[in-house]
Amino acid sequence: MRGGEAIIESLKRMGVNTIFGYPGGQTIPFYDMLYDADMDHILVRHEQCAAHAADGFARASGKVGVCLATSGPGATNLVTGIATAYMDSSPIIAITGQVPTHLIGNDAFQEADIIGITMPITKHSFQPKDPNLIPSIVKTSFEIAESGRPGPVLIDVPKEIQEGELDSFDDSLISTPGYNPTLKGNIKQVRKARDLIKESKKPIILAGAGVILANASQELKELSYLINAPVMTSLLGKGAIDETDDMALGMLGMHGRKVANDSINESDLIIAVGIRFSDRATGRLDSFAPNSKIIHIDIDPAEIGKNVDVDLPIVGDAKNVLSSLNNVLKDYESNEDAKKWVKLLIERKKECFPRVTYDDIPLKPQSVIREISEVLTPDSILTTDVGQNQMWAAHFYDTQKPRKFISSGGLGTMGFGLPAAIGAKVACHEDPVVSINGDGGFLMVCQELATIKDYDIPVIAVVLENRTLGMVYQWQNLLYNGRYSETKLGTSPDFVKLAESFGVNATRITKPGETKEALKSAIKDNEPILLDVIIDKDETLPMVPPGAAIDEMIGEYKLEKDV
Repeated sequence: MRGGEAIIESLKRMGVNTIFGYPGGQTIPFYDMLYDADMDHILVRHEQCAAHAADGFARASGKVGVCLATSGPGATNLVTGIATAYMDSSPIIAITGQVPTHLIGNDAFQEADIIGITMPITKHSFQPKDPNLIPSIVKTSFEIAESGRPGPVLIDVPKEIQEGELDSFDDSLISTPGYNPTLKGNIKQVRKARDLIKESKKPIILAGAGVILANASQELKELSYLINAPVMTSLLGKGAIDETDDMALGMLGMHGRKVANDSINESDLIIAVGIRFSDRATGRLDSFAPNSKIIHIDIDPAEIGKNVDVDLPIVGDAKNVLSSLNNVLKDYESNEDAKKWVKLLIERKKECFPRVTYDDIPLKPQSVIREISEVLTPDSILTTDVGQNQMWAAHFYDTQKPRKFISSGGLGTMGFGLPAAIGAKVACHEDPVVSINGDGGFLMVCQELATIKDYDIPVIAVVLENRTLGMVYQWQNLLYNGRYSETKLGTSPDFVKLAESFGVNATRITKPGETKEALKSAIKDNEPILLDVIIDKDETLPMVPPGAAIDEMIGEYKLEKDV
């Protein structure tokens, strides 16, 4: 067995049946071996999209996604996708080719120190100098990527190591000194959390992606109802609780829902689970929840106290900690103040629900998202790009199950939506997958229309066309006196003709109701399609300006009670 064959066999033993990649000079030996292997490979049209597709696969399935690129520029094209996965704790394995060992460090053709380049954005990196090490390295990479706080691992394989013969296939795990994630929360801390909850009159749960990664949604819901604590989420926490549930208050933050932003500072106890307290979630830190005690549950101790001072830290896996907390609270009877609190916020949620206008032309983007929401089932998967399209989806699409809303949160990567949808559809081929994109971000990855066509991946790509870089355009309008510097996209291309040039069916949508009908037809036909939706370029999102407190929103939507 040669090194490249050992990679393939090791991946198969880890349950991998699909790789997203793009070949090049230093991966030719591997691709030659892949030619005869029982392993699916999807040829993306840009290496960055291989990483995003592996990421989408991981987020949708809960399994590790795998991407592959050659050395030098191929490897560096993966960097944005690796960083995206790292920021959002998504488990992917990035395999790169490398120049032969004797040339490393000599500035050889298409050489790049990809391990050095990606060191800040990976959990770990390997570069085997002996083909016999490959089985152990692959197995250990999966262990590292999946365990603790998930994240990307890089395997950089010199060309002659791909071709070298193994003496034996030994996939024993490699010792990783110092890496020993804490999974079980300290019971003394759990009991202290119970006591704080019993003292609380206005508790709130703040749920992040860690809840989804730990498969802890059921435990979260149980705690919410047990202690009468409504649930707010981060962007990546969408789906941690069914957003149609009365106890779900929606997303908190710079572009969060009004009910969440207005209520967080009134609470006296925040139970934060699997969330980073990023700047986009908190607003100005010195005014964030000034009267609240904070319990922070997270598997990564580095996140606790990093941005927000906490009163009670609990390090551990969210599912384990929440199970323990529910257990010590099983006989708890919520006090009357907490019952009044939750009733108040449920009513406030109804009062703050924004108006949706269905008859405007150009179409309002929120009405388009609502039409999509009315067609898709709870098992459907929605991926988003970044910017206004992302936030409209976050506001107006109710996610009812975990792993069904996939978006780039920490890095905010334009171009993420379409390749992530490819990965999600490959992972969950029975579920409808819709990708919501702005026209700017879509143009960065539009070549992947060739991928969905050639591999018959029935992704539904929705382009919200307003011919602007919407979020920057909005900031320039609200904060820079309407000085629109390089945010107008002009008239090129025609998105329908662009899709058709790739052999992908496309429909232009300009009127209310057309999105719903086109989406129904696309799901029924089960073929790749692009929906080019013309929206109002001047429609803006409510937001908390940089440096403002979380409850100081501007540009709010009209509310039901105002109509």
